Amino acid sequence: MEYTILIKQNPQSGWFIGQCEEIPEAITQGKDMDELMFMMEDAIELALECRRDELRETFSDSNTIVRKLTIGNEKKFIDQAFGQRELHTV
Repeated sequence: MEYTILIKQNPQSGWFIGQCEEIPEAITQGKDMDELMFMMEDAIELALECRRDELRETFSDSNTIVRKLTIGNEKKFIDQAFGQRELHTV
């Protein structure tokens, strides 16, 4: 997956501040560009983990269907409902 990072440099400290355009809650900083991008990877992973936890809590009943989707040259999704799995290729 590719993400767009919006970056500004603080004129007083010289540190770089970044925010992920696709995941606005992923915000971090670094003393240089390499550190910023390393920290941004962690910020994105943590933000996605928080989103997953919130969704799982919202959709925690037995009527929930879980579907995985892979986007690329070949699109596939897996249905998981009531213990059954089916693979579909589009």
